[in-house]
Amino acid sequence: MSLGTFLLIILILMLFGAIPTWPHSKTWGYAPSGGIGLVLIIVLVLLLMGRL
Repeated sequence: MSLGTFLLIILILMLFGAIPTWPHSKTWGYAPSGGIGLVLIIVLVLLLMGRL
């Protein structure tokens, strides 16, 4: 498993943990999931471009 695939899996798991519908993160709002989503998009673009 390459580093890029590993990072992608970790970011997807972090995104699911930060979704504001879970009891532990209801008061956080959408900022954590939005930030992690942005990082996920950047990693996906880098993977598709072959830079990661």
